[in-house]
Amino acid sequence: MAQALQFAASDPTLKAHPKLTVQKGVYSYAIERQGDQSTYTVSDGKDTISLPIHWAFGAHSQTYVLERDGKYYEGLVSYYTAINGLDTTIGDQAIHPTTLLEAMGRPLAMSEVQQCVGCHTTGAVINRQLHLDSLKPGVTCEHCHSGAMDHFEAISHGKLASVPPKLSQLAPENISNFCGQCHRSWEQVVKGNLFGQVNVRFQPYRLANSKCFDGSDKRISCIACHNPHEEVVRNDASYDTKCLACHSAGAKPSLGMIAMHPDRRSTAMPICPVAKSDCVSCHMPKVKLPGGHMTFTDHDIRIDSQNEFYPN
Repeated sequence: MAQALQFAASDPTLKAHPKLTVQKGVYSYAIERQGDQSTYTVSDGKDTISLPIHWAFGAHSQTYVLERDGKYYEGLVSYYTAINGLDTTIGDQAIHPTTLLEAMGRPLAMSEVQQCVGCHTTGAVINRQLHLDSLKPGVTCEHCHSGAMDHFEAISHGKLASVPPKLSQLAPENISNFCGQCHRSWEQVVKGNLFGQVNVRFQPYRLANSKCFDGSDKRISCIACHNPHEEVVRNDASYDTKCLACHSAGAKPSLGMIAMHPDRRSTAMPICPVAKSDCVSCHMPKVKLPGGHMTFTDHDIRIDSQNEFYPN
């Protein structure tokens, strides 16, 4: 998360790719670097729009937010590590530009700019207002732990300071809503009508849809399985102990399960009859977004049948 946004001047991906090009219909795109500056260019063969890249959103695959005449745009093409090149930005596949400006990028409302920058940086949104002069690239301690910088400052001067509140003390449902501020909560997805495979990216929403999700059971929450201070672990087997904390002999049912089924007070959660390892490889299917060159783990935990219709 520390690399959720980087300035173009110091971005390693842009440095490693001094020239990227792609042709989309009649429009040609190029991202070129000279010195510490990267430029995003789109042309229809007659006219050209060329703009400096200020911000690169994403630690690996990247999307670029551009500024033109005081307005912000999401670049219509992004860089994908899977193809080591450019293609249409995720979520913009339905856009079929008819003008050069439309081909350049999707216009962003200021509220959307605030949300994007606010989630990918630290200190850019203060009292619900965008302050680009105080922007710090990436997600730092202060982004999630209010008061962290004051705590560090006090300690550096040998003073006692109050410790920022521990998120681990929150109930799972509150943790889901906290992480959902950026990763999208259940309410945000429903209110925004963000249905279809695109919402596989919104893990708090998908997790809340799981049959086994219990807002009071700390065995199933974002931080029960993921350490937010480390890179996401990609090894399926590493999550087995998390699954077996509930689905094994002797494991107690959740309070939510007892509330719904009082007769199951002494009954353990169902145990998988197929295997006791690599649980998420079956129960959390991998979903590749069409045209997105990216694969996400679906956090809607379930028995996944092959060719099953994507459940919202």
